[in-house]
Amino acid sequence: MKLPQLKIGHMVSKYPIIQGGMGVGISLSGLASAVAAVGGIGIISGTGITTDELRFHIRRARELSKGKGYIGVNVLFAVNDFAEQMKAALEEKVDFIISGAGISRDMYAWGKEAGIPVLSIVSSAKLARLSQRLGASAVVVEGFEAGGHLGTDRPMFDILPEVVEAVTIPVIAAGGILTGADVAKAISLGASGVQMGTRFVASEECDAPLAFKQKYVEAKQEDIVLVKTTVGLEGRAIRNTFTEIIKDDGKFKVAKCLDCLKSCSYRFCTMDSLLRSLKGDVDMGLVFAGARVAEIKDILPVSDIIGKIAKEYHLATEQAV
Repeated sequence: MKLPQLKIGHMVSKYPIIQGGMGVGISLSGLASAVAAVGGIGIISGTGITTDELRFHIRRARELSKGKGYIGVNVLFAVNDFAEQMKAALEEKVDFIISGAGISRDMYAWGKEAGIPVLSIVSSAKLARLSQRLGASAVVVEGFEAGGHLGTDRPMFDILPEVVEAVTIPVIAAGGILTGADVAKAISLGASGVQMGTRFVASEECDAPLAFKQKYVEAKQEDIVLVKTTVGLEGRAIRNTFTEIIKDDGKFKVAKCLDCLKSCSYRFCTMDSLLRSLKGDVDMGLVFAGARVAEIKDILPVSDIIGKIAKEYHLATEQAV
């Protein structure tokens, strides 16, 4: 059986696969365009880049993908420039916007006015219902297995059926999705598609530096840790010197506060630690990753990753018949 198409608003993608938006600088025009070009849905993360840089990457992604597939933008409600970035993405007429780390009534109104779908990242049926009522075109259900900041301690496959039952809009499964068999299970439980972040980091086209990607390939299961960041949420990362410093409420002083968050504990600078990783210092920066990162053993082209998932999905669904 072939992978089904994913339909959200005007979008009808060849594959029901959304590439997760990963900041800072991990999913920009390079990765998003590669995913879109082969029939998936690519996301540029606005976290940690300026509005001008966001506009640049939206335009560059369109050029690189040659008009194929769909390109969206991920903006975090928790950052101070949320409204500015969302409005810039709308002005650039992206195919959709996805938002996490909070819900804003305004963002759905802005999307409706521009005729652009707005998706919400949720972790419960209650938040999914609220998102639909406010105007979300779809919801992404992110479980505990996800990388980066976590909104729940429950596994995705426990939450997914509850959300599917609670809403009538498309539901996207996220967190711990790595193989075609995972995609098959999510769709069998009512999901319209999946969102994958971690697997796409270890791709040739990912915008992350090679040292960051190598950290993924070399990670062992015991290297995966949860850290409390200054956002006020736990985040899943790969253990290094920096995570040892900040564990148990440890502090790390930075030279200059960027004042990027609406609410911050100031124990250290989350943004600064992510920027250090982006520059290649993967020992003294945060390296966010999903719970199953240790299963990734190689860095592949995006086309190979999606092709492999499609074959695995076919095999899983054939065996289930």
